[in-house]
Amino acid sequence: MIFTDFPVITTALKAAVRAPSPHNTQPWFFEVGAEEIEVHLDEDRVLRVCDPDGREAWLACGAALLNIELAIAAARRLSSTELLPDPARPSLLARVELGGRHRTSAEELRLAAAIPRRYSNRRPFADQKVPAHLRVAAELAARTEGAWLLMVDEAGLLEATASLIRRADHLLAQDDAYQAESRAWTTGHGRDDGVPASAGGPRPAGGLLPVRHFHESEVSRPFEQDPVVAVLTTSDDRPQTRLRAGRAMQRVLLSATMAGLSASFYSQPMEIASTRAELRELIGGDRYPQTLFRLGYGYPGVPTPRRPLEAVVRERPRPE
Repeated sequence: MIFTDFPVITTALKAAVRAPSPHNTQPWFFEVGAEEIEVHLDEDRVLRVCDPDGREAWLACGAALLNIELAIAAARRLSSTELLPDPARPSLLARVELGGRHRTSAEELRLAAAIPRRYSNRRPFADQKVPAHLRVAAELAARTEGAWLLMVDEAGLLEATASLIRRADHLLAQDDAYQAESRAWTTGHGRDDGVPASAGGPRPAGGLLPVRHFHESEVSRPFEQDPVVAVLTTSDDRPQTRLRAGRAMQRVLLSATMAGLSASFYSQPMEIASTRAELRELIGGDRYPQTLFRLGYGYPGVPTPRRPLEAVVRERPRPE
């Protein structure tokens, strides 16, 4: 195992790789020194069909960045983060430098403890209402990172959003290139990336919204009839804003995990430019939708695998 001289760094990297990513592509690598971690975009792992501008990959790297910061805070160290620190290195999305001693808050400890427990639950949720105070907590988590979370049912937009998701799902089902890319990341066994059958969930049999089904299973289950659907939005769509949106997404997901909630993504409308534009107009036209997901009380699911640190980390040479 590498990095044993720097246990805080190693702990932060183990947290980073638990971040969510589209099709569990894990589109990142990290360069480390004794007192810093650089977060890089791995262009070879960006989905060329469903994520041609790399927006979802940037969100994933933003989520990994928040995990790093929380793990460092839980280890009672300060940290400072610079986004896009070097224009000459386009893959470098963020640099995190360790600081001195830090008095860890109870919230930081709870969020850090939720990192290994969070996973996308693609199985049916119980038809149990999410109480108002947990909805508010999710909204506050997004605002902490400079984003907004809109509960579409509260805004009277659930039926319209569901229609948009169904249409996007239908369009993607007809796209041979999209389907081939999806199969490439969701077939095979014994991999440390992609979505294995065990984590893919059953085929939907009823329910308001089409949960993406990854595998050719004949097992079907009814999904919830009254899902809580949330769209995370930002005031602009600049690259650094996408990183912040990824941090906001992860803070919402970790907060939900702390509260005993599950989540999974409705990525279909975000992966077609026209339907993403329609979603923006649907929610008012003044903010940019970054991701769309459901929240609820989930039956136990299965986390997706992760690549080992040796596959994603590069250690910088030490000065002589």
